[in-house]
Amino acid sequence: MQPQNLVRDHTIYACVMGSRAFGLATDDSDTDRRGVFLAPTPLFWRFDKPPTHVEGPGEEQFSWELERFCELALRANPNILECLHSPLVEYADDTGRELLALRGAFLSRRVHETFTRYAHGQRRKLEADVRTHGSPRWKHAMHLLRLFISARDLLRTGSLTVDVGDHREPLLAVKRGEVPWSEVESWMTRLEREASEAACRSPLPAAPDRRRVEDFLARARHASALRADPYDEVVQGVVDDRGLRQG
Repeated sequence: MQPQNLVRDHTIYACVMGSRAFGLATDDSDTDRRGVFLAPTPLFWRFDKPPTHVEGPGEEQFSWELERFCELALRANPNILECLHSPLVEYADDTGRELLALRGAFLSRRVHETFTRYAHGQRRKLEADVRTHGSPRWKHAMHLLRLFISARDLLRTGSLTVDVGDHREPLLAVKRGEVPWSEVESWMTRLEREASEAACRSPLPAAPDRRRVEDFLARARHASALRADPYDEVVQGVVDDRGLRQG
C-alpha cells in the first residue's frame, strides 16, 4: 500500500493546526492540516513495516501512524499535544473519537520540561538572528511567546487551550515587528518564570497514563486485524487459516 493511500483510506483523526487553530490567522495564512492514521495490522506482519508518518497527499498536510503519535504524545511533545487539542477538528471516526477522549491521559507535569526545552532551542535561534541581522524573525518570536503562554496556562489549569484568545492582538503586534526586542525578551523571561512557578503546584499528574493509552492501542490493533483489508490476498489467507476472522 502506498503511504498516501494510508492517509486517504485509514485516517482516524484530522484537524487544522498552525495559525488558524491558534487564533492568529491573517489573510495570507496557510491552512496546515494534521492527522492520525491507523495502518492495517496485517501490514506489520511483513519485514517492511508501514511508515510512522506521511507527508501529503494535500498541501501543508502531515499525518502520523497511531502508535508513533501516541509515543510522541506520551513524551509530551508540544506539537502532538496541541494537535490533540485543536479547536478545528475536520474528521474523527470511532477510533479517532476514542483517541480524543484519551487527551487527558497524555498530559502530565512532564510538559514543563518538554515545552521549556523546545522553547529554549527556539529562543537561542532568535538570539542568533538578533546578533547576526539586528532583529529576530518576528513571526517565530510570536509563536515562541504563544508556546510559553500555552505551557504556563496548561501547568496552572491542567487543561491545554490552543486558541490564544485575548492574546491575539499583542502577539500579532510582535509578528509585525511593532514591539522592541527588549520587551519581547522580557515577556519571554516572565512567562518562563511563571511556568516554572506553576509547575511546582500544577494539578497535572507527575506522569502520563501510559497503561490506559497502551490498552487503547492494543484494542485498535486487534480490531484492525479482525477486518483485514481485501486488497491483500496473502494476509486474507493467513487470517482465515488462523481463525482470526469472525463473521
